[in-house]
Amino acid sequence: MRQFVSLVTVFLMATAAAPRLQAQTSHAAPQSALDAVVQQHVDTTAADREAVLRVLGHSEVKGVAARAGIDLRRATGAVSTLQGEDLARVSAQAQQVEKALAGGQSRIVISTTVIIVALLVLILIIVAVD
Repeated sequence: MRQFVSLVTVFLMATAAAPRLQAQTSHAAPQSALDAVVQQHVDTTAADREAVLRVLGHSEVKGVAARAGIDLRRATGAVSTLQGEDLARVSAQAQQVEKALAGGQSRIVISTTVIIVALLVLILIIVAVD
């Protein structure tokens, strides 16, 4: 009887350990794929920040910010704190401003001015909320 109990105990222990051993060896994705996804996210975030900072560096944007009474240094500093959806939204608006200013336009139309002011206000609101 003792031998039977010992065999059952060993069998139960082996059965309980088997799923744990299998879980340690299988992965959903290889490490190289995970590294590539992380690197892509880092690159996208850096490109979004660069696009916003590039637009904030335009002399036309500086002029609009000064006329609207918006501190451009504060907005520029706030760009480094933006993350995720907020950064993507601000970057999309910055790209609209950049397209409007493309081609060396020296005259800003009202719609471009509104987009610039909205961009600056959005940056400041997002930072103030966080």
